Amino acid sequence: MALAHRTDNRACGTGKVSAQACACRGTRGSSSFAAEFIARSGVGEMTIIDGDTVDISNVNRQLPATQLNVGESKAKWMEQRLLAINPALKLHVIQEFLAPLPMTALLAEQHFDYVVDCIDSFTPKLHLIEGAVNRGFPVASSMGAGGKVDPTQIRVGDISETRHCKLAKMVRKRLRRRGIAKGVKAVYSLELPMKESLMLTDGKNYKKSAYGTMSFLPAAFGCSCASVVINDLLAAE
Repeated sequence: MALAHRTDNRACGTGKVSAQACACRGTRGSSSFAAEFIARSGVGEMTIIDGDTVDISNVNRQLPATQLNVGESKAKWMEQRLLAINPALKLHVIQEFLAPLPMTALLAEQHFDYVVDCIDSFTPKLHLIEGAVNRGFPVASSMGAGGKVDPTQIRVGDISETRHCKLAKMVRKRLRRRGIAKGVKAVYSLELPMKESLMLTDGKNYKKSAYGTMSFLPAAFGCSCASVVINDLLAAE
């Protein structure tokens, strides 16, 4: 997750976004790319959150993952990379998996100009979006990239307008039950996932299954999330 705060640093990127702060949940697939593109655009302050370490299975699609850093913290690797891009970036790094209650507490305690949700576990994803909306923070939420191979099918729209995406449908229905029918920008794909790519997981961190992911799809989703954040921040100035 990437969270944005206000600062006044015009060291790189567009001056209008240098006084903004972002929060990115995750430094893995789409979130790692979103965080980098946002940092390269000159956002002044960012919070990244991820308690995971690099696994050999991540190498095909995740920015922090190589065969030389297996077992290392993804958040720490991203910290070094983002500060190498912009040494003036005020970067906060949380190296833990935030369960729903701590996540809600974090949103309640701080102000963020934008929240980027790239969580692929349903329950934490729902709590992050709900908590951000209730605090009045804009949200860019990445939906399901797994099992898909065509980046030209990616769309950006309000959560109420999403279609052909199972994860978006689940999020949309549950948010509506909680009184949130619209107001969340979703990055989703019209492409249906390949059924044969579905895999069962160990059930940790609220996740029981996952789709295999093509190398370039997370980057495309992350790029789209970053574009939403930067364009919205520019428009708000």
